[in-house]
Amino acid sequence: MKKIIFSLLIASSLLFSSNITNDKNISEQELQIKLAQEDAKKEKIAKYLSELKNIEEKIAKKDSVWMKSYSSYLTSLDVRESLEKIVDRINFLQRKKNKTLSEADELSALIAREKILTSQIEKLKKKDSSPFSDLLTPPNIDETPSIKNPFDIFAGISLIKTLDRDFNDYVLKKDELKNLISLLRSEIRIYGEILSLDEQSEYKEKAELKLKQLERFESALDTMKVTADVYQKRLDIITVSINKEVEAQMFKIAKIGVVIFIVFVFFFLLKLFVKKYITDNERFYMANKIITFGNFTLVVLILFFNYIENVSYLVTILGFASAGIAIAMKDWFMSILGWLVIVFGGSIHVGDRIRVDMDGMQYVGDVMDISLLRMTILEDITLTTILDNRRAGRIIFIPNNYVFTRMIANYTHSSLKTVWDGVKITITYDSNHKKAMHLAKEITKKFSKGYTDITRKQLNKLRNQYSLKNTNVEPRIFSFIESNGIAIDAWYLTNAYATLTLRSVISTEIIDAFMAEDDITIAYPTQMLHLEKPAKRTPPFATDEEIV
Repeated sequence: MKKIIFSLLIASSLLFSSNITNDKNISEQELQIKLAQEDAKKEKIAKYLSELKNIEEKIAKKDSVWMKSYSSYLTSLDVRESLEKIVDRINFLQRKKNKTLSEADELSALIAREKILTSQIEKLKKKDSSPFSDLLTPPNIDETPSIKNPFDIFAGISLIKTLDRDFNDYVLKKDELKNLISLLRSEIRIYGEILSLDEQSEYKEKAELKLKQLERFESALDTMKVTADVYQKRLDIITVSINKEVEAQMFKIAKIGVVIFIVFVFFFLLKLFVKKYITDNERFYMANKIITFGNFTLVVLILFFNYIENVSYLVTILGFASAGIAIAMKDWFMSILGWLVIVFGGSIHVGDRIRVDMDGMQYVGDVMDISLLRMTILEDITLTTILDNRRAGRIIFIPNNYVFTRMIANYTHSSLKTVWDGVKITITYDSNHKKAMHLAKEITKKFSKGYTDITRKQLNKLRNQYSLKNTNVEPRIFSFIESNGIAIDAWYLTNAYATLTLRSVISTEIIDAFMAEDDITIAYPTQMLHLEKPAKRTPPFATDEEIV
């Protein structure tokens, strides 16, 4: 019996020990499983955190204006919250009667900080209520210009390009916001995965902040989509309107261009007609000038009446402005008035030989051109250039207003192409002056006979325009008594463009004729030297024999 009981005790003890061993083995397995699960969970969390870090780096690399604006918004909230705490603390310290020294210093510091934070809030006040107000506001569309002339076409096209560029920038901001929202959604999804593994308050707070940020960005995106659609429609309306006006203006320019081309062709044919049937150079030049001026005036009038809607209004403005313009541009207006006097008065024509007194100098030359503001002359070799200027061949520009303020002499006015020129020779008092005058007259008559006949005909033509009393065209000989002799002055008619040539010929002929006569002596400045020999003096003590 004892053996049975002992064996049962041994068996039960063995059974109990085996149960204890089994329970121990099960606990160790569960612990290992839990440890493995914890490691796996930590590994997943670390992986998710790594993904979050990569997303944050992507957001930081984009340097998004949206994140900067949102960061400014958060900063403004923090500043306002800090200010509220400071104000509460200041109120508490101010209400406290018995303040310690440290509390008094703290109050002064808080008041100074309150002023600083208040100024910051003034700068960030727009960020408190709407962090994306500037980014959500669409580009401003200025008033659409009315295209009324060719220059407005460039303004309209420039406006379309500007609006398209602004809209594209707005669309780029919207696309940037979409990408940012996509990244934020990925972050929230990852935070959800992390919270399913670990419900720590740290991850939960971060997830809530990201969710608030996402809500604000999504709200901004919805607003931006609606705004972009409205802006796109307004842009389409403006573009269509400007394109229609540009098309109408281009059609108008084409019509005006055709009219101007016809005008140019007409005046070109008119110039060919004038060139063919007008052989006189002076008349051809004036006709060509008149045709050119008429062509220019007609083109200006065509453009004027096509692009000026209210002509009376423009005339009124010009009437008020004319006084100031006339003062500021007095010389120009006087030159234009002088041009009218010259052209329509007929006092000076292209090709005429004139002399102009300018600033104490005299210029003699042929008129090459008469423009709206000035005359252009080519300086020739004349007696004036020989005696005074010692220069010739220059192009002289004479303002047209000089006809009112300067002396202008025309050597070839109207049909008159000759001028009086003279040669002066002095003979001695004992010369036969009557014979000298006769010789001078015969020589001048011989060489100026052709010009005398031409001048007689030209003066007869001028009688229709002017009152002519003395029309004697024969050479004139004058004699004058001078200090060194008798001056013989021979005056004759010569070509206005070649006075020096005939003067040279007549001068040499007269000299040769006078030199050939025995009773005519040409006088010229001379000097006579009287040399006196010194008288010999007789010494007081010398005798007659000693005087040699």
